[in-house]
Amino acid sequence: MSTGGIPPEERIPPDSLAWLLAVMAFVIAPHTLQLPLWLSAAVVACGVLRIMLAYRGERLPGRTVRVLAVAAATTGIYLSYGTIFGLDAGVAMLCLMAGFKVLELRSRRDVMVTLLLGYFLLVTHFLYDQSLFTAGYMLVAVCGLTTLLITTQQPTHRGKPLTHVRLAATMLAQALPIMVILFLLFPRVPGPLWSMPDDAGGATTGLSDEMSPGSISELSQSDEVAFRAEFENGPPVYPQRYWRGPVFSSYDGNTWRQADEDVNREPPDVQPVGEPLRYTVTLEPHDERWLLALDLATGVDREASFDAAHQLRQDDPLRERVRYAARSSLQYRLGTTLGDEARRHYTHLPDDTHPQARDLAREWRADTADDTELVEHGLGHFRREPFSYTLQPPRLDEDSIDEFLFETRAGFCEHYAAAFTVLMRAADIPARVVTGYLGGRMNPAGDYMIVRQSDAHAWVEVWLEGEGWRSVDPTGYVAPERVERGLAGAVPDTDPVPSGAFDADGIVQNLALRWDAVNAYWNRWVLAYGPNLQQELMERLKLDSWQRMALALLGAMALSLGLVTAVLLLRNRDPAPDPVAREWQRFCERLARAGLPRRPDEGPRDYARRAAAQWPEHADTIQAIAARYQALRYGLTSAESNDIRSLRHAVKHMPRP
Repeated sequence: MSTGGIPPEERIPPDSLAWLLAVMAFVIAPHTLQLPLWLSAAVVACGVLRIMLAYRGERLPGRTVRVLAVAAATTGIYLSYGTIFGLDAGVAMLCLMAGFKVLELRSRRDVMVTLLLGYFLLVTHFLYDQSLFTAGYMLVAVCGLTTLLITTQQPTHRGKPLTHVRLAATMLAQALPIMVILFLLFPRVPGPLWSMPDDAGGATTGLSDEMSPGSISELSQSDEVAFRAEFENGPPVYPQRYWRGPVFSSYDGNTWRQADEDVNREPPDVQPVGEPLRYTVTLEPHDERWLLALDLATGVDREASFDAAHQLRQDDPLRERVRYAARSSLQYRLGTTLGDEARRHYTHLPDDTHPQARDLAREWRADTADDTELVEHGLGHFRREPFSYTLQPPRLDEDSIDEFLFETRAGFCEHYAAAFTVLMRAADIPARVVTGYLGGRMNPAGDYMIVRQSDAHAWVEVWLEGEGWRSVDPTGYVAPERVERGLAGAVPDTDPVPSGAFDADGIVQNLALRWDAVNAYWNRWVLAYGPNLQQELMERLKLDSWQRMALALLGAMALSLGLVTAVLLLRNRDPAPDPVAREWQRFCERLARAGLPRRPDEGPRDYARRAAAQWPEHADTIQAIAARYQALRYGLTSAESNDIRSLRHAVKHMPRP
């Protein structure tokens, strides 16, 4: 293998190269979940080719080949992502460059560059996932990179990496206090800890800002956590766990959307009934502006406001995990008055749509005395007719409402909510669709509620004279089990229900809940540690001004560095000599004071011989002390305490030369 003019001590031995490639593979491995298959295969091929060339002693690819490969790969990234900038394309480019870099590894300098690239690649993992598992995985990777960094500095580059793992772990442990201090006291800025604005919502899941047939049933097959909630005085019963999210009142004949009228008008009047329910929500990012709260929220401790549909909204999309306290009233009166313009908006249907549904609504209007009776009659229709509740409804093609009501009669919550809203509007009753979540299960390991994407739900609000907006759930008339116990018991056994929708009655489920509790604390105290939480902590520590915070930061850093320095000095101080060596040193000092110092290259036997020749009258004593020392020092006899005391006595009582 050609190495140019690189000195032998700078070249990379094959065994060290294998360790380097293994650690880099460990660093890059999680990114394969986001990378295109061809790119992952290219990176693996680079590593395999490099180790084969090293063991065969063959020449590395030339500059021309490497340049062409980079050009081809860059083109491939552009074709895969439509750009070479941004989060996904940028990380893909870094992984590819790491793969190509190993094809030119020749010297210690190349190894250093590769290791530094590995550290940088570690940071990019937190742009996708900030879980506790990822943090632990990355800590192991940092230890591996640091171990190789230490090995690289050894003479001839032939140190064994395993012998330096302890030193690398020690260095990381020494850095841990400084990391904790900076994390707690360094001023926090608003926004995600790890994020890129253009791609911040790329990996989020949750409710959308519109609803069409099949949208919620698809989401309900996800087991991901939507949010967690902690209650001051215990959670409400299951049928009262309606978590209000986006409200849709604009309709084009197939898709429901949020209306500008709802966003721009003043919020309706709310009259809570009874004591409010207090709780705290830890909401996962979903890249929309709405927040979630129990129906009906009366206030939150976050910069957010209610719109005309009583949606809780903030100014910016939610691109980081947030935690906020909320108050809700489970019994209330909402919007007891409704203007003419708002009434027209909430009763509007596109022309020439749903003729069969309109005819049915007119029949109900003729057969009922008032709006309240019509609503109850319409809800009863879903109980009387052979409707079914399923996660796998038939496809609806032309007129989704008429086909669902009069042909398929099988659907998920969004089908029933959309159909009932259309029927109410056709009967001239203001109505709108409310989406959010229904349910949530308590985690006994952490005393909090977990609400998953599988709990996504849609229901209806109708406006009645003298009462205001009333929540009704037509799904409960078709599948009451969904409202009373959850998704798992409401759909057929053949439907793909995620595991999180079932009760935790097994070892695996209980372990999963305990792990979720650990992650919940991680999310709360680490990932959600932003300006608000830091300010709360600083107020408790009486560090409520930036001057005090700066002094505390400097003091804590100085104390931490001082402790680390003290530990290092104590560990590196000269060890105390053992008793045998101490007595021999004392013997040599006595002879030196008498005018016969021991030369640096002189062993005990030669020194004793020279001293005996200098003072023949003490020759027997000098030879006996030297012989006893050699026996104890070099293992000719066991170093028992009696033997050491005899040596000490002989040295102490030796006649002065």
